[in-house]
Amino acid sequence: MSQQTEVTGSKAGITAVVMVTALMAMIDITIVNVALSDIRASFGTPIDQIGWVSTGYMMANIVIIPMTGWFQKRFGYKKYFAASVALFTIASALCGTAWNLPSLVIFRILQGLGGGAIIPTAQTILFARYPAKEHGMAGGLFGLAAITGPLLGPTIGGYLIEWFDWHWIFLVNVPIGALAIFLIFRFVEQPGFEPPKNAPVDRFGIALLAVAMPSIQYVLEEGNREGWLESKEIAIAAVVGTIALITFVVHELETENPVVDLRIFLVRSYAAGTGLNFLTGFALFSGSYLFSLFAGSVMKYTALDTGKIFLVAGAVSVLLMPLIGRFGSRFDPRALLALGIFVVAGSQFLASKLTPAAGFWDLVRPNFVRSAGLGFIFIPVTVAALSGVPAEKRGNATGLFNLTRELGGSIGTALMGMFVTDGIKRNSSYLSEQINPYNPVAMDQYRTIRGTLGSQTFQRDLVPEMALKGKVVTQAMVKSFSGCFEIVAASVALGLLLLLMLEKPKGPVDTSAAH
Repeated sequence: MSQQTEVTGSKAGITAVVMVTALMAMIDITIVNVALSDIRASFGTPIDQIGWVSTGYMMANIVIIPMTGWFQKRFGYKKYFAASVALFTIASALCGTAWNLPSLVIFRILQGLGGGAIIPTAQTILFARYPAKEHGMAGGLFGLAAITGPLLGPTIGGYLIEWFDWHWIFLVNVPIGALAIFLIFRFVEQPGFEPPKNAPVDRFGIALLAVAMPSIQYVLEEGNREGWLESKEIAIAAVVGTIALITFVVHELETENPVVDLRIFLVRSYAAGTGLNFLTGFALFSGSYLFSLFAGSVMKYTALDTGKIFLVAGAVSVLLMPLIGRFGSRFDPRALLALGIFVVAGSQFLASKLTPAAGFWDLVRPNFVRSAGLGFIFIPVTVAALSGVPAEKRGNATGLFNLTRELGGSIGTALMGMFVTDGIKRNSSYLSEQINPYNPVAMDQYRTIRGTLGSQTFQRDLVPEMALKGKVVTQAMVKSFSGCFEIVAASVALGLLLLLMLEKPKGPVDTSAAH
C-alpha cells in the first residue's frame, strides 16, 4: 500500500464512522418509499410524478459514482469523505423543509450526490485501514451495512411517520451526519497525502454523462403524461439524451483516460455479470417501489404497516448473506445465480396475484421470497463477473459494476411509475365500459347497493354509482400493479439467458470493492 493511499487512525473508530455513514446513506435509498403516499397527500402530487422523489436521488448517485475516484485522488479520503457527509446532511435538512414537489426533488438530487459519494469512499477507507489478511472481515462489516440499510429503511421511515410526519425521515439524518463529520476528523488520517499535480480527468466524459442521464430520466418520467414526442420538451430531452449517450460511449472508447472504461465489456463474463447486476437493481428497487405504492394506494396501509412488512420479509437476507459469503465458494456461482433468478422471478409472480383482500402475511410472502432470492444473487454475480477481469482493471470494473445496479434501479423505478399510471388509465376505461344497463352482474350490484346503503340516504341513486365507481378504480389499480409485477418477473427471468455467457471462475477473486 502506497503512502498516498494509506489510512491510519483508530481501527475501531474508523469502522464505527464508516458503518454509521454507509448505513445512513443506504437507509435513505429505501426509507422514502414508505412515505410516498404521505408526500403525495401533503403536496397534492399525481401518482405519475411522485417517482421523482426516488429516481432523482438514484440518478444523482449514478452521476457522482464514476467521478468519486478522481475526487478521492484530488482531495484525499478524509476531506472528500467529510465533504460528502456534509453535503448529504445539509441536503437532508433541506428535504425536511421542502414546500412542494419540485423543491423536494432538487434537494433529493443534492442528497443523492452526497450519498452516492459516501458509499464508495467509506468502503475505500475501510479497506485501506484494514490489512490485506483482514479484508474478508472488512468486507463482511461493510456488507452488513449494505444489507441492513435497505432492510431497516422502510421500518424506520414507518415509525418516524407514525410518531411525527414524513419530514422526519430526512431531518433524522442531521444529528447523525453532524456526529459522523466530527468522528471523521477525529479518527480518519491519511499521512503523507499530497494532491497530485495535473491529475487527468475526463471532463468531457463527465459532462456527457451528467447531460445524458437526467435527460433520459426526464423522458421516462414525464413522457407518458405529456404524450411522449407530441410534447416539445420531451422530444428535445429525448434527442439531447440520445446524442449525449451515444457521444459518451464513443468518447469513452477512444480517450486514453476515460471516466468509465467501457472496453472492460470485452471480457465476456464481466459483460454478462454486469447485465445480471443491472437486472438485480431493476428487481430490487422497482419491486420495492411497486409494492410500497400498492400497499399505500390499494391496501390503504400506513407507512408503519408497510415498513413492518419489509422488516419481516427482509430478515431472511441478514441470515442468508453471511452463509453464502462463507460457503458460497464451494458451489458454481452460475448454479446459485440460476436459483436466485428463479426465486426472485417467482416472488414477483406471487406479488402479481395480490388482491385488496390480502392479509398481512399474504403481503409478506412475496417480499420474503424475493429477499431470499436476492441473497443467492448478490455475492455469486460479483464472483462470476470479476473473476475474469485483469487485476489492473479491477478498480474501474468494480466501480462500473456498482454503477449498473444503481442504473437498473433508477430505470426500473421510472418505468414502473410510467406503466402503473398507463395501466390504471387503460383498465379504468375498460372496466367503466362494463358498467351499463346491459351487464346483469353490474345491474345486480347496483340494485343491491341501492337497496342497502342507498336506502339510508336521500340520494339512493347516487350512492350505488359512487360505490361502483370506487370499485372500478380499485380493480383498475390492482390490474395495473399485477401487470407491472409480471413485467418485473419477466425482466429478471431474462437473466437466465445471460447465464449462458458466464464462465466458471478459475480461482478466487477479490470482491472487496463490489459490495
